Amino acid sequence: MTTDATPKLAAPIRRRGIEAARAQQALWLLLPTLIAIALVAGYPLYRTIFFSLFDANLTTPDERTFLGIGNFWFTTAEGVQLGFLQDPKWWEAVKNTMLFTVVSVFLETVFGMIIALVVNTAFPGRAFLRTAMLVPWAIPTVVSAQMWGYMYNDSFGLIGRGLLGGQALLANTDSAIWALIAVDVWKTTSFMALLILAGLQSLPTDMYEAADMDGATKWTQFWRMTLPLLRPALLVALVFRSLDALRVFDVMYVMLGPVNAGSTSMTGYARLQLIDNSLLGVGSAVSVAIFVIIMVIVVMYVTAFRVKFD
Repeated sequence: MTTDATPKLAAPIRRRGIEAARAQQALWLLLPTLIAIALVAGYPLYRTIFFSLFDANLTTPDERTFLGIGNFWFTTAEGVQLGFLQDPKWWEAVKNTMLFTVVSVFLETVFGMIIALVVNTAFPGRAFLRTAMLVPWAIPTVVSAQMWGYMYNDSFGLIGRGLLGGQALLANTDSAIWALIAVDVWKTTSFMALLILAGLQSLPTDMYEAADMDGATKWTQFWRMTLPLLRPALLVALVFRSLDALRVFDVMYVMLGPVNAGSTSMTGYARLQLIDNSLLGVGSAVSVAIFVIIMVIVVMYVTAFRVKFD
């Protein structure tokens, strides 16, 4: 009885030992990358959090006064409100950034899914179409923003004057945000299509052959098979695009200018405080707030998609 039970107990113990050895080996292999990430990302993040707690000037960072959360929220004895959380321009920037992110990422996901499904099928010229769809994404953002700025111009632009009869789209925030969304969707839809296409090509084809034999329609296959299996790929695509959209800066800076960009995007507001106003402490505090907002949204994505990373 004891002889028969010994091999059964030894096998799980041996398996756990092998798994522990592999985990330790993987840790040693990942250690250089983790050290590089800590130096490249961890130290700047630490310094940003550090300066967010001080009243510091960009030109003289060593001459600083500890404020705690004063850069975030502070009211003086005279009733004067300080801290960027009490600035209406910050909340306007948050509202515009969230609108920009939600609408642009949604449209890019829908259009990217359609393009990926089309390109994933076999038809003449598919290789050319796969290459051509990446052209907008390959153009540098500053170049594409300047190009679209010319087209939106109400004096000589193809869109501003030719199609809209001289309407100044970029003159006010209400119309400018939609013009900026159109630029971002034009440029980045191909990136979403590329990520979704990579997920589609990893799906097993025999599953669809069995569904065809069972009489399932293409629409049923898409909702019952493709979308659930694409969940990890969609999560990666949404996280990447949401991170970029929440940190959008260059397209707004080029098309709207430094002042208007400060109330249109959160990163533009951070740049306005840090560079134009030389407020190192306030700019760092805004950066910390942006980091927290992005982290919360990423956690919401992972929770909503219920994807486990083993």
